[in-house]
Amino acid sequence: MLLLKGNGLVKSVKFNDYRYIGDPINAVKIFNDLKADELVFLDIFASKEKRCISLDFVGRVGDEANMPFAVGGGIRSIKEVREIINAGAEKVVINTYAVDKPEFIKEASDLFGSSTITVSIDVKKKFLGKQQVYITGGSKATGMNPVVFAQLMESFGAGEILINSIEKDGTMEGYDLELVRTIAGSVTIPVVAVGGAGKLPHLKEAVSDGYASAVGVGSMFIYHGPRNAVLVNYPSNDALMRLFN
Repeated sequence: MLLLKGNGLVKSVKFNDYRYIGDPINAVKIFNDLKADELVFLDIFASKEKRCISLDFVGRVGDEANMPFAVGGGIRSIKEVREIINAGAEKVVINTYAVDKPEFIKEASDLFGSSTITVSIDVKKKFLGKQQVYITGGSKATGMNPVVFAQLMESFGAGEILINSIEKDGTMEGYDLELVRTIAGSVTIPVVAVGGAGKLPHLKEAVSDGYASAVGVGSMFIYHGPRNAVLVNYPSNDALMRLFN
C-alpha cells in the first residue's frame, strides 16, 4: 500500500504525520526487482482537493510495473475509471465517492466488472468506542456503521473490500483483527486487511485469525531497523510460503 502526496511517496501514522520517503516510480522499479505480487497507489489528498489521481502518473506506473496494480484517489466518474484502466491499472480503489454516491459502485461494476472495483473503507472509533466509516482522507466522519456499509458495497457489486483501521495505520503494531474479522464475516467478497503490519506474523494473523483474504502492507516494506530508515524491502517467496504453510 503506497501513499501519494503530490509527486512524492509518503507514509503516515494514524493518517497524520506524513513523512516523505521517495520517488514512487523508483519504488516501482525496486518492487519489480523484489517480485512483489501487487501494488496499490492511493493519492491521499485527491478527494480533499476535488481532483482525480494523475492519469499521467498511472500511465508511468503502467509502463514500469511488472505486476498488477490498483490506484485510487478522487475517482468520481465512469470516464475516470475507463481512463485509469486504459492507462494500465488492473483495479480502481474508491473511498469517498462510494459514500457520497453508493450507486456509482453498481454503475461502475456493471460496466467494468466487479473484479475491477475495490472499495476502501477507513474506520476509526469515535464516541464510546463506536466504530464508524471516515472519508476524505480520514478527515470526515460519516456516522456509518462499517459492517452495514461493507454489505451495501457488496450488494452494489464491489468485488473487493479494503478495510483500514485509521488508529492502526503506520503503527506497525498489528492489524485490528476484530475489525477485520467482523467485516470478513459480514460479506462474501474478498476482504483485504490494511493498517498496522509490522512483522511477518501479523500477516498470518490477519488471514488465520481475522479471516482476511489478503493483506496490504506499507510501512513494513518501506522502513528498516529501529530508527525506521527508509529501505524498500519485500519478503522472498520462500519466506511467504513458510509463513502460510
